[in-house]
Amino acid sequence: LLMFLLVLLASLCLLPHPTQGAWFQVGVVGPWGCDPLFAKALPSVAAQLAVNRINKDPSLTYAATFDYVVLQESCETSRALEAFVGFQTKASGFIGPANPGYCDAASLLSKGWNKALFPWSCVGYELDDVRSHPTFARSMARPTWVLLRVMNYFRWAHVGIISSTEDIWVETATKVADSLRSHGLPVRLVSFVENTPHGVRRTLSKLLVILCMHSALIGGGLQKLLLETAYDMQMIEGSLVFFPYDTLLYSLPYLNISYPALKSNSKLLRAYDAVLTITINSPQMSFYEAYREAMDRGEVARTLKPQQVSPLFGTIYNSVLFMAHAVHQVRQSRQWMSGGNLARHTRNLDFQGFSHPFKTNSSGAVLLDYLILDTDGLSWELKPAYRIEMEAGIVHFLGRDIHFPRGSGPRKDSSCWFTPGVICSGGEDAHTHTHTHKYKLYIHACWIDFDIEAKLLVSHFELISLQKLSLDDSRASGMRSISDRSITSPVSTQSPATYENSNVVIYEGDWAWLKRLPDGLFSRITPKTSDVFELMKDMRHENVNPFLGFFHDCGVFAIVTEFCSRGSLEDLLLNEDVKLDWMFKSSLLLDLIKGMKYLHHRGVSHSRLKSRNCVVDGRFVLKVTDYGYNEVLESQKFPYIEPPADELLWTAPEILRSGQAGLHGTLHGDVYSFAIIMQEVVIRGPPFCMLDLSAADIIERLCKPPPLFRPVVSPDYAPLECIQLMKQCWNEQPDKRPCFDEIFDQFKNINKGKKTNIIDSMLRMLEQYSSNLEELIRERTEELEIEKQKTEKLLTQMLPPSVAEALKVGGTVKPEYFDNVSLYFSDIVGFTTISANSEPINVVDLLNDLYTLFDAIIGNHDVYKVETIGDAYMVASGVPVPNGNRHAAEIANMALDILSAVGTFKMRHMPDVPVRIRIGLHTGPCVAGVVGLTMPRYCLFGDTVTTASRMESTGMPYRIHVHHSTVKVLKDLNLGYKVELRGRTEVKGKGIEETYWLVGRDGFTKPLPVPPELKSG
Repeated sequence: LLMFLLVLLASLCLLPHPTQGAWFQVGVVGPWGCDPLFAKALPSVAAQLAVNRINKDPSLTYAATFDYVVLQESCETSRALEAFVGFQTKASGFIGPANPGYCDAASLLSKGWNKALFPWSCVGYELDDVRSHPTFARSMARPTWVLLRVMNYFRWAHVGIISSTEDIWVETATKVADSLRSHGLPVRLVSFVENTPHGVRRTLSKLLVILCMHSALIGGGLQKLLLETAYDMQMIEGSLVFFPYDTLLYSLPYLNISYPALKSNSKLLRAYDAVLTITINSPQMSFYEAYREAMDRGEVARTLKPQQVSPLFGTIYNSVLFMAHAVHQVRQSRQWMSGGNLARHTRNLDFQGFSHPFKTNSSGAVLLDYLILDTDGLSWELKPAYRIEMEAGIVHFLGRDIHFPRGSGPRKDSSCWFTPGVICSGGEDAHTHTHTHKYKLYIHACWIDFDIEAKLLVSHFELISLQKLSLDDSRASGMRSISDRSITSPVSTQSPATYENSNVVIYEGDWAWLKRLPDGLFSRITPKTSDVFELMKDMRHENVNPFLGFFHDCGVFAIVTEFCSRGSLEDLLLNEDVKLDWMFKSSLLLDLIKGMKYLHHRGVSHSRLKSRNCVVDGRFVLKVTDYGYNEVLESQKFPYIEPPADELLWTAPEILRSGQAGLHGTLHGDVYSFAIIMQEVVIRGPPFCMLDLSAADIIERLCKPPPLFRPVVSPDYAPLECIQLMKQCWNEQPDKRPCFDEIFDQFKNINKGKKTNIIDSMLRMLEQYSSNLEELIRERTEELEIEKQKTEKLLTQMLPPSVAEALKVGGTVKPEYFDNVSLYFSDIVGFTTISANSEPINVVDLLNDLYTLFDAIIGNHDVYKVETIGDAYMVASGVPVPNGNRHAAEIANMALDILSAVGTFKMRHMPDVPVRIRIGLHTGPCVAGVVGLTMPRYCLFGDTVTTASRMESTGMPYRIHVHHSTVKVLKDLNLGYKVELRGRTEVKGKGIEETYWLVGRDGFTKPLPVPPELKSG
């Protein structure tokens, strides 16, 4: 008794106590040390600010002594999980992790520790299962729910996801794809590793694109590169909509805010016209205003401007405050301070977050309002177009239409994609949707008729008697299927073929196969068996072995199917004389996928799929057989015989655990069996052959995880995408395995859409050998096309594209008048002296190096290079394509960039001699046209050209001389351009006019060369 009391007392000491004012430390988990853009969220400052306010808040008296610790998460998923395991003793509860890839594992660990986990970035819907994840509670609304609201509202179903290569974003993309697919949406996942424009173009046509990476607005370089590449590829034309994913995780300011990424990059600005930014709504004050207010109060240091801090700061702050409210609720209710109680006390909360209200419903789900922000491709301001009210699930129009490039957005998809319980196959309008429903009704009607026929026992399949079969002695020994070795006893190759030892028979002059059932001693075929045979008879597909009838004679009851001369897939894989390259293997796998896809479309679960039940005919076409076998066993009430362990290696773990394995199956179980067959084909070995374990040991480990037990396949055996698909198919959670429609689509992408039929490939090889001339002509044609493209590219470099197209078709280009353009002239100061002291080749190198530098700079601006004459360089904006009143800003930005670049430019042959240039800018009307037939040139004419040239010639070294007409436009734009009055200057042919020096622009941080001092007079 004494010992019992001591043990009880020790146990009670270990339990947490609901002591008011007890110390609680929250751990803020994230990749703060390895990702600089995550580090811009200042997690330590955000947590400290939240803790200080919590400890002073009289409404949170039960959470009075709150503290925090910042915990570093690795940018590699495996190492991040390893680090998280060591956080057990460092915090009382956790905010994070930031990497969704190990949210499941982190939640299970926190469950074991009985500590709360309040992440803001976890995506998976399975985490909402309170029974499996009792200590888990989201501190943000699920981002995919927000996306689904938007996609449903606009009826955009087809989605592509692009992620950067960092683990955290790859895992995010995978989880987002899984979540959207769980709602029946077709999702293609693309990991963007390098700039491959043609591959991106093929993959992303007619899609809604979700960008899982850091936003370009807060410094995400990859997103900026991606959008600029899409713009260069002319993909920003309205058929694609891009959604930055990370802005869903915080409140991005937009009122009276200009983002430098858009303001200083006209190409990105135009590309951003195809981007819709979804972010949390902050109706009272923006994140920047809230941060500035905290600075004014002295709560955060003034070392950084608010614009230099990531808005994720607010999300971290809100998450800590969210946990504090949960702690307060638990202590107020006098309950134990456990992770489960904290997660349960997140319901019906309502408080002010850092910059926006924070609210949860009766189930603890976070309810926030979101905004859809849009730009018009010309202005860098983000304008709200729609508000998403998550509590009511409504999207509100705010009176401003979304501005799509070229006036129209992506086409709407069929509403069936968003109708629960309806399988949609890709319709785009109401007609397709109606057709889908008619088809479903037709299927239902067929099943009703079928049931009536079954009840009346009107059987159209054939009962095959012994008189109709004859045994094929020549094939009795050599063609015994491995799948029947457990049923029939081994026979000597010398034994004559009889109905007792052979499965190969001749039926109506052709070979057939007998699939014997365990026992033929029964009196009749039941109506349910008749139904099964009717269903099997109706199966007609090139990759499904046809059912011919059933055999019942001499005490033998067997299913009769077509005979396939090359045996089972297992036979083929074990036959070392047959060489199998990847083309051969992928052809077999694709046949299997198509056969199973057909069966599942007919509502048939195979339930005993294995390589022994896949047969290969003489044309190397794989066919699925033995479907319906288990249904016949059940309908005829055969006694259940537990299969040997080696027959269960293909069976899904959930079926193995259910009892009577091998008798009943599921569609998800078939997908698992397919994954094991993939392993056999890929490494050309039996299931789990690399693990050196007995079949019984393998089955035991499959039934009792953890750890998760699966075959180990090296990436050397097959394309990486194939191995990833295989791992998806043997996922431990059945509902996360892809269906065969998705498997078919992914497998086609692995083979780049190429046909993998073996016979077709052999014929193709023969054609290649016999048609060498055709190949030669094709190569020459391709070379000619390449040269043509080079010529066209060269022509468009010499002339504007519109002018070049007109000249190519033999048309004439009429002169065109432009009301307002801006011109740039520059030349090298002292070029005559430099030329006199240099060899001619040195002069050519100097000009080539300098103008190559200039050409690279103008590619980032909306300008057109008119010509170069000697050391003179002429550029125009607003011509040949008008751009509103942005021409002055484009020319000014370009001039500042060129002047900055010249400051560090060195001549190869005279590195110590600086290259100083004069720049002149002018704005006004002009006429443009093509002059000449031989070496035609696109030229500009008018007083504006002359005045711009005069501005350059009367300028000074290292200075940008600007006419008052250009200054007027720049001031009207109000972009922060800095100009200094030069004074009244005599302009040849124009008289005395006021001119200015352009010396900079707000936000322009590049160094400019120091010009010589101006002398008075």
